[in-house]
Amino acid sequence: MSIRLHFYGAAQTVTGSQFLLEVNGRRLLLECGLFQGHRAEAYERNHTFPFDPEQVHAVLLSHAHIDHSGNLPNLVRQGFTGPIYATAATIDLANVMLRDSAHIQEDDIAFLRRKKHTNQLEPIYTLEDVLEVLPLFRSVPYQRPFEPLPGVRVEFVEAGHMLGSAAIRLEVEDGKRRVRLWFSGDIGRPNLPLLRDPVLPSPSDYLIMESTYGHKQHRDPQAAYEELRETVRRTAARGGKVIVPAFAVGRTQELVYDLNQMVQKGEIPPLPVYVDSPLAVDASAVFRQHVECFDEETRRFILESRHPALDFEHLHYVRSVEESKQLNERPGPMIIISASGMAENGRILHHLRNNIGDPRNTILIVSWQAPHTLGRRLADREPQVRIFGETYEVRAEVVTIGGFSAHAGQDFLVPYALAARAKKTFLVHGEPEAARALQEQLRLHGLEQVFYPQRGDCVEL
Repeated sequence: MSIRLHFYGAAQTVTGSQFLLEVNGRRLLLECGLFQGHRAEAYERNHTFPFDPEQVHAVLLSHAHIDHSGNLPNLVRQGFTGPIYATAATIDLANVMLRDSAHIQEDDIAFLRRKKHTNQLEPIYTLEDVLEVLPLFRSVPYQRPFEPLPGVRVEFVEAGHMLGSAAIRLEVEDGKRRVRLWFSGDIGRPNLPLLRDPVLPSPSDYLIMESTYGHKQHRDPQAAYEELRETVRRTAARGGKVIVPAFAVGRTQELVYDLNQMVQKGEIPPLPVYVDSPLAVDASAVFRQHVECFDEETRRFILESRHPALDFEHLHYVRSVEESKQLNERPGPMIIISASGMAENGRILHHLRNNIGDPRNTILIVSWQAPHTLGRRLADREPQVRIFGETYEVRAEVVTIGGFSAHAGQDFLVPYALAARAKKTFLVHGEPEAARALQEQLRLHGLEQVFYPQRGDCVEL
């Protein structure tokens, strides 16, 4: 039996997940993520696959985030025609997110064409390409074994990272030997709002594990809840607005659920909350369709409060541009949650521009901000920032809350790896600093065969 594992994405970086498994001449792709980075490099990597898409027989998808699912339309565009297996919630979120991704790419190329006065540039894929992907999805429930290839038995297991996210357990048999492989996908954290806790791996021969935060611990989710509550109270008392740049899928829904709880418990005043992002509105609708993915605490809250998790009396989902603009003319107190999460584009820029100069308001940062983004400049407390080419004084209070991450920290990644008891562990989806710190910790716990593969590496299993 011949089994080869190729590392084609999320290798010594945190983006563009792609791992190709060759089993007796047939090919199974784990993830097909979009690489996100400098424009020219990203375009080249995403446009050109290091393998022939026509020769891939099936795809396994752990979850719907674009760095894991976002290049599926290009895979299909270049000849892939096989099934794409995922949980039902992942498929519904991917439907929403891939459409949005195509829209962004088409807009970006239109901008570059105008800027460079050329029609030769093409988007990596279009909405038409996304529509070709959707019929290939095959929904599989958690913990129901299936065979994407002959002799390859697969099972999705709760990953606790986002709605529908799964780790993937694989068993490859040829009658003579059996190889057990566990692919973590992105690993969530215990005790996060809405979602079930991640399931630890069963004993495996090989473990492919993410290492995003392999170098640090996370703050307690309860502490983040309390910081959010106090920030809302303080801002509401001075009649201000809480402006939150938040990722449309995952973070927005967690914030809405926490605010719902606070309102029902009387912990904050019943001020209006606006979710101002079409993608977030669509994603929230998917969350409401998949309450089977919610944890026991959320189900109990819904039952006892008689309120849905993501709806309450003063919550408003905003679609139209006109309604979005009107929010900036209304007096506080209120909460506006809007994309993008790093404040680089989208409607959040208008809300920041209109509210950043008022000391009654609060700019609330709830996720990691990449260097050189507006979100990072705000988190760094720069006194002035540029928005739409104009300079604004930052007079609003700026608050950062670090306990909302949906990725496991080192304190959970170590027991996760130990539970697998793998003879070889491959760390992926992590920058060098994070992966090496985790590598060192795992070796201190007795795991000697821990590797950090480069893009293009291939190992025989």
